[in-house]
Amino acid sequence: MEKLSPGWQTFDHVADIGIRGIGYTVEEAFENGAHALFSLLVDNPASIECRNEIDIECSSFDLTALFVAWINKLISISDMKHMVFGRFRVVINANSLSGKAIGEKWSVEKHGRGIEVKGATFTEALVEKREGLWIAQCVVDV
Repeated sequence: MEKLSPGWQTFDHVADIGIRGIGYTVEEAFENGAHALFSLLVDNPASIECRNEIDIECSSFDLTALFVAWINKLISISDMKHMVFGRFRVVINANSLSGKAIGEKWSVEKHGRGIEVKGATFTEALVEKREGLWIAQCVVDV
């Protein structure tokens, strides 16, 4: 991996796609990981207007599993509510997350179809601090 800087990335995986969030805090890494997810789900993430807030809560046995749970929660809420999200706020306390996803109703005309993401997996999943920055990543099933 090249020199780290805050933001988000996708990475190739044999049959699926990896998502990675990088940040100065673990919360920022989770938020940026969510941006990586929605960069796949819509053709133009910049087209998402942040109009409606959805509260999100999840917990797991460690930070890596919490990241996978967070991504899966976003996928399911996006699907159930027919929404796409362009801004995220996360607070992590131990292995619990409370956050907000902010976005709008999905429109094929406005947002495009993107790639169908079925779920986050534990493949290449990790949450760790490296070079002073937090990395949160996993492979998503497409």
